[in-house]
Amino acid sequence: MKMSTQSGAGAALSSVTGAGGHAVPSRRSGWPSRLQACLTAAWLENAGAWLLALLWLLPFAYAVWTAIHPAAYEVRFSLTAPLTLENFRAAWDAAPFATYMVNTAMLVTVIMAVQFVLCTLAAYAFARFQFPGRNVLFYLVLLQLMIMPEMLMVENYRTISGMGLLDSLLAIGMPYFASAFGIFLLRQTFLATPRALEDAARIEGAGTLGILWRVYVPLARPVYVAYGLVSISYHWNNLLWPLIVTNSVSTRPVTVGLQVFSSPDQGTSWAIISAATLLTSAPLLVAFLLFQKQFIQSFMRAGIK
Repeated sequence: MKMSTQSGAGAALSSVTGAGGHAVPSRRSGWPSRLQACLTAAWLENAGAWLLALLWLLPFAYAVWTAIHPAAYEVRFSLTAPLTLENFRAAWDAAPFATYMVNTAMLVTVIMAVQFVLCTLAAYAFARFQFPGRNVLFYLVLLQLMIMPEMLMVENYRTISGMGLLDSLLAIGMPYFASAFGIFLLRQTFLATPRALEDAARIEGAGTLGILWRVYVPLARPVYVAYGLVSISYHWNNLLWPLIVTNSVSTRPVTVGLQVFSSPDQGTSWAIISAATLLTSAPLLVAFLLFQKQFIQSFMRAGIK
């Protein structure tokens, strides 16, 4: 009798008796398999992340190696190879990279400033004003996100040429002044702003632009920071459109200057090309290393993934 009581208690721990006397398996019986599946998925995600990081790091590591070693060690990886900064000096003297960087800094600054103004006004209108065709116009703006910029280059070139703006920084930046992504991002942020804040500002005597400047813009500051980082990174590395519309050294951005510098007919060694590549990408790398925490926080607050 004692043994049967113990066996009955053990059975109760492994199953629950349902209606009609049928035994129902316990929910705890599936925990080990689910835990193992979760651990396997986490391991695969970590392995994939490390693999992608390695694929990104290898070209960068090779560029650093060739830039700080003589040309004789471009494909010879020896721990005793001598270090040198001569490649950076040769690259800086071989092309006007100072002019290229100044042009690029002016370009990304102007584009970002104009985008902030235009996207803010458009997003505010779509978020808080009622007018006929508002949704249709907003969908037309979003349609821009589905069109690759390369598909519009011929028509943009015709327009810029007709305006007489070829070979200028304005020609590079004009097609990017109105950003559908920026309008969408700020519109969603403005829609999430409580109406009570706008009503309180209106009671205090603020006008339409005053409400926008004092209420909506300060609350969307993380979004502006995140979008500004995206804009600067994109236009600093943009190559194809600036390559088409610029012809002179005085208007070339750094990407076009680097492309011309590294062309095969120049006969430049890979060590000098790698040094020039690091020189042109150094501002973005230094900015990211110094403000990495602020970058990540801005993206998290803005909801950009």
